[in-house]
Amino acid sequence: MNTARLSLDPRRRVAPVPRRLFGSFVEHLGRCVYTGIYEPGHPTADADGFRGDVLALVRELGVTTIRYPGGNFVSSYRWEDGVGPVEARPARLDLAWHSLETNAFGLDEFMSWLDRADLEPIMAVNLGTRGTAEAVDLLEYANHRGGSHLADQRRANGAADPYGIRLWCLGNEMDGPWQVGQRSATEYGRLAAQTAKAMRRFDPDLELVACGSSHLGMPTFGSWERDVLTEAYDDVDLISLHAYYQPVDDDLPSFLASAEDMDRYIDAVTAIADSVGAIRRSTKKIMIAFDEWNVWYQSATPSTPPSGEDWPVAPRLLEDHYSVADAVVVGGLLISLLRHSDRVTAACQAQLVNVIAPIMTEPGGSAWRQTIFHPFARTARHARGAVLDVLRDGSTTTTDRYGEVAAVDAVSTWDDSTGEMTVFLVNRVTDTPAEVTVDVSGAQLTGIIECVTVGGTDLDARNTADGPDHAVPRPNDTAQQADAAVRLTLPPASWTMLRMRATEATA
Repeated sequence: MNTARLSLDPRRRVAPVPRRLFGSFVEHLGRCVYTGIYEPGHPTADADGFRGDVLALVRELGVTTIRYPGGNFVSSYRWEDGVGPVEARPARLDLAWHSLETNAFGLDEFMSWLDRADLEPIMAVNLGTRGTAEAVDLLEYANHRGGSHLADQRRANGAADPYGIRLWCLGNEMDGPWQVGQRSATEYGRLAAQTAKAMRRFDPDLELVACGSSHLGMPTFGSWERDVLTEAYDDVDLISLHAYYQPVDDDLPSFLASAEDMDRYIDAVTAIADSVGAIRRSTKKIMIAFDEWNVWYQSATPSTPPSGEDWPVAPRLLEDHYSVADAVVVGGLLISLLRHSDRVTAACQAQLVNVIAPIMTEPGGSAWRQTIFHPFARTARHARGAVLDVLRDGSTTTTDRYGEVAAVDAVSTWDDSTGEMTVFLVNRVTDTPAEVTVDVSGAQLTGIIECVTVGGTDLDARNTADGPDHAVPRPNDTAQQADAAVRLTLPPASWTMLRMRATEATA
């Protein structure tokens, strides 16, 4: 039996929970848009073609922001193709995913869909085949109130009020050889700085994200961040991180400890950014947008697009069907993001529907929740207030990829307004339960609200259209309060959420 002891104190706070931490991602890739969020003629579709069943699940998922329109897609995208009368919009070849883009869904449809879902946009601009002028044009179309050519075009297209988009990504994965318009770090950094300066002439209060390395394994990792920020440090607010995880050689213990890699990645980029700031004698801190992360079986669904003469519309691409083990890993990655909330202020699980996604659909048919839906939805709903600094002590386990790691990973949040303390935990050990003691000081526990677990049995179980509830959170009846502590048992290879009621102790 593994053991863990967690010490929580509402006075030890890391940072407020960033609401943008629970973002998602909609790219014109596969069936994310077409037959995903948008399917005119579907039995649940509204007058604008938005699937009502998907909207309901998006609201339940609890996402707060949506990054759009890519991703690799954005690096050859002409945003103006997707506005104006639909019948007049040109169909274009999408070089990123070897598909035909009809442009039936574009910026105005996206913003209308966001309004129905009550979500905030994160807009990416094309710095692959295009540059500063096109980015400023898009900003004018989206955010200017009227009286200019592009703002008046938006108004004529039916959006009288400006969209007020605040957060903008300056390109996507510009270090990648798979990217249309790949650049060197210095070339990209100068272009990002130039574009940022121009956009800030329109609105100095925009929040701008520079591209970091496409992933930690890139041969230029580290030097890329350093060189980009050397050029653009004063002009941007955040730098992006991307990471995807899958089991390697059936190594489940290492897979369950994937948050170790995410922790190290965040810490490394934070250190690099701070070193550039120190050299510049700057008091400014560059924050992190972890704007692509998830489990993705890239070995089963290669990231290179198909080739040939056929350019299909919305083909089935990257449609991973997730297991219970995948859901446990997603829960662990959310723990890592919360733990770093002092620097990670935005994050996007990639993607929202059908493409490596928590929500799946069938054209003309049903929509359902994948296993990874559940830890995300519970965390987004109940991680409120401030992230606490959790002091951990207990058993360790050895993994091939990350060496010796804590058997139980955990993070906690505390909401002053409701008196709710929530603990999110992962037992990374595949064959042994963990006995956990949660000690609380600086607050008086008044009761357990809820304790639920995903995992522990049948780690290969998957939800399907015919069986959408094979893998859902189950009550964990082991949680018992004893004075100022709660004791509970975590099944092997599981994610657990413990919610408690407490009042802050008086001196």
